[in-house]
Amino acid sequence: MSSLFDQIEPLLFHVEKPARYVGGELGALEPLHGEGITSWLLAYPDTYEIGLPNQGLQILYEIINERVDAVAERTYAPWVDMEAAMRNEGIPLFSVENHLAAREFDIVAFNLSAELTYTNVLNMLDLGLIPLHADARGVDDPIVLAGGHCTYNPEPLADFLDAVVLGEGEEVVSEITDVVGAWKADPSRDRASLLKALAGVEGVYVPSLYAPRFEGCRQVGLDLLDPGAPEIVEKRTVADLGDWPYPKNQLVPLTEVVHDRLNVEVFRGCTRGCRFCQAGMITRPVRERPAAQVAEMVARGIERTGYNEVALTSLSSADFSGIEGVVADVVDDPNNGGQVSVSLPSLRVDAFTVATAAKIQQVKRTGLTFAPEGGTWRMRKVINKLISDDDLFAAVDAAFSQGWRRVKLYFLIGLPTERDEDVLGIAELGKRCVEIGKQYHQHVTVSASVGGFVPKAQTPFQWHSQNAPRELQRKITLLRDAAKKTKGLQIRWHEPAATAAEGVLSRGDRRIGAVLERVWRNGGTFQEWSEHFDLSLFQGALADEGLSMDDYTTRMRDEDEMLPWDHLSAGLHKDFLIGEYHDAIEEVGVEDCRWTPCYDCGACTNYDLEHVVASASAPAGGSQGTGQGLDLGRPVSVSLSRSGN
Repeated sequence: MSSLFDQIEPLLFHVEKPARYVGGELGALEPLHGEGITSWLLAYPDTYEIGLPNQGLQILYEIINERVDAVAERTYAPWVDMEAAMRNEGIPLFSVENHLAAREFDIVAFNLSAELTYTNVLNMLDLGLIPLHADARGVDDPIVLAGGHCTYNPEPLADFLDAVVLGEGEEVVSEITDVVGAWKADPSRDRASLLKALAGVEGVYVPSLYAPRFEGCRQVGLDLLDPGAPEIVEKRTVADLGDWPYPKNQLVPLTEVVHDRLNVEVFRGCTRGCRFCQAGMITRPVRERPAAQVAEMVARGIERTGYNEVALTSLSSADFSGIEGVVADVVDDPNNGGQVSVSLPSLRVDAFTVATAAKIQQVKRTGLTFAPEGGTWRMRKVINKLISDDDLFAAVDAAFSQGWRRVKLYFLIGLPTERDEDVLGIAELGKRCVEIGKQYHQHVTVSASVGGFVPKAQTPFQWHSQNAPRELQRKITLLRDAAKKTKGLQIRWHEPAATAAEGVLSRGDRRIGAVLERVWRNGGTFQEWSEHFDLSLFQGALADEGLSMDDYTTRMRDEDEMLPWDHLSAGLHKDFLIGEYHDAIEEVGVEDCRWTPCYDCGACTNYDLEHVVASASAPAGGSQGTGQGLDLGRPVSVSLSRSGN
């Protein structure tokens, strides 16, 4: 394995942001490859500034490199100028640590966080001189893996992936390393034997061992091509987050990136039960990091990186037990001289208090974004985002009273059962928030960002339709016109055309692989970037393959219909998802199961207890939508461990 840097360096004088390609960040390693070493190339199918902060890849990077028999390097999608230069000079995709060619690694593993990056996966494989289709790869080609939230329906990429990891990767990457290392040591090895061995690892799905059958627009069957492959692939879950205090050495970039701050994960999972939210469904159960460990990771991280902002990350950070105490400990720590600010990127409206607001703005006012999601209480009952108007107004009042002059709100439109009055409710909520702000400041801004609803696999809405682009655009126009009446209220929106393409990929079956390949071959890379997105590429490719966009987006699925991901399990019972779907249509909300009796969703079934309860009392703000805590008696302390271990 030899470095390509001498060939790469001359290109850096002629491309935008050359720091994307040089490596050498604080925290980066220079792994030593050699005999008996299994090599991983961790790939993010977007630019360096989007991919570098990804905590999942940084965690795996450290875990793999701690092994004596494995190494891991990183790569990101080169921007269009760099790609053109590389293709012109015959330079393949390379790692940023040692600048080694991608095809020289044993494993190339992609993180899939957004569906519109899928064509970048194909482009990176092609740029890396790796055969595009899995069935064309031989014994000397890398194994191409994928992980991340999108892999709960990986079928659109199944033709291009050798294997897929469902769930959390901390443990499974070592098991995969063992399998690949043993296979490499076998002189009689062939690729088929490796794929069968990988299928034997819990949480690993090998698409080539399964063959879907179709009739018309529906998948009607799935044939198991190898008796050793599991009929249902179960996700992997780390039982105790305290056992994995990663990343220990967060990478500090050489150029500006998104989320450029120290990031410390405080808990994983969410049981608030928002019915549209795939992340909340697939990451159950909730597992909190010990508060003492959070404090240690923050202190060590600040000292090592020099960052003056810490983000306490999770799906709902204000739900962390004792969040106010943790925030206070960081802000008031004498070791950092009172110069470190705290941000809570995922703020739960009904758990945001004046005390929290006062403390996080003590050093610097970090951005505040609240996500009511629905414009009316009726709509929020449908989606189970059970925060009342008063909850929102109290949170906004807390923010403005503590000096903020700008608040961001996030909503979805196109939700199941949505009416025009629900859309107009967004403008009404925004207007009221502006009025609250003006009680404290002469000039305030409330920015309402609106995204189009896309049904996701493994959620209660996986059977429901989504709005067509024309209908979404009508609702955006309706909302925008209503908001013009309120000075200080801004409306921003996600393009409806991109929502349509995301919908095709979100619930697509294996036939969408040919569509993706056509989009890519017609120049459709960086489709998640508005300046490059082109819906006509998807429409044309679907037509060429004899498929209909409406069949994948606006068509309602029957509850007994086979779904392309039915053989992949996020740990949730199907009858639970169906029950939640029915409750949504009937406008029935349910409380968070962390502070209520178990709903038997299935997430805790494989653990040595009936129900995982993280706390005996709800966080600040009380239970959902009520403002009242739930009295469950004395505190419950649980230890989470897998059955049979």
